[in-house]
Amino acid sequence: MSNFGTNLKFLRKQKRLSQQALSDELGVKRPSIGAYEELRAEPNFDMLKKMADFFEISMDEFTQEVIDADWKPKARNGNSGFRVLSITVDPEEKQNIEFVPVKASAGYTNGYGDPEYVSSLQKFSLPMFNQGTYRAFEIKGDSMLPLESGTMIITEYVEDWKAMKANDTYVIITNSEGIVYKRLGQKYNESKGVKLVSDNPSFSPYWVEPQDILEIWKAKAFISKDFPVPNSTPTLETLSSMMAQMQKTIVEVVNNK
Repeated sequence: MSNFGTNLKFLRKQKRLSQQALSDELGVKRPSIGAYEELRAEPNFDMLKKMADFFEISMDEFTQEVIDADWKPKARNGNSGFRVLSITVDPEEKQNIEFVPVKASAGYTNGYGDPEYVSSLQKFSLPMFNQGTYRAFEIKGDSMLPLESGTMIITEYVEDWKAMKANDTYVIITNSEGIVYKRLGQKYNESKGVKLVSDNPSFSPYWVEPQDILEIWKAKAFISKDFPVPNSTPTLETLSSMMAQMQKTIVEVVNNK
C-alpha cells in the first residue's frame, strides 16, 4: 500500500475536502485521516472499501497505482474493474467465515455478489482467522489428492490478483467451471489469466482467462473428516532402521550359537 497515503491526500484535495470533512463523511476520527495520509497507519479492509466506494475507484487502484492529475481510471465493464465483495458480520461487527458446500456451488457463482444470498450461507468463526476476509469452500473430485473430495478449504480473499504466488493453492470462482481448487502454475498474467495445476498428475494444467474469473481466494487451511494415511512406501530413514534391526538380530543369533 505504498501509494495509498499520497493517493488519499490527492483525492481528498481534488474533492476540496479538509481532513475533518473527509473524516465526517467516512465516520472516523480526523487524526486517523492524517495517519493514513502519512502512512503511520493502514485502514482495515472495511474502511479501505468504504474509501474506495466514496472516491468511486477500485481498491486495487487506490493502493497500487499512482493517482495524480494525469491519472485515468480503468474501464468498469466486464470483470476487469471494481469487484464487489459481499460479507457478513457477527453481533460484535467481526467478519464471519461463510461456508459454501458443494451443493451450493452453482448458486454461489450467481449470488456471490448478492448480500442477501451470502447472508443465507452457513457461518462460523475460528480464533486463528480473525483478521481479514475469509470464506470456506467444500471441494469435490480427486484432482488435488491427497486432499479428499469433501474437504473444507479455509481461504482468504485476494483483492490484488497480481500479488498471487506460483505454487500456492487457490480457490478460483469462474463463470465456466464454477468453483475450482487448484495450484497456481505461474504468476497472474493480465492477458492470459491464471494457469491452474492439479496435484494429481492425471489432470493436465490449463489456463483460465481474466474475463472468466469472478473471485479468487487463497487457501490458508483445511478441515477434513479423513485422517492422513501413513505412507506405505519405505523411506531412506525407515530402510536404515530396518537394516540396523536386521544386523542386531543377526548378532544376537550368532552370539547364541
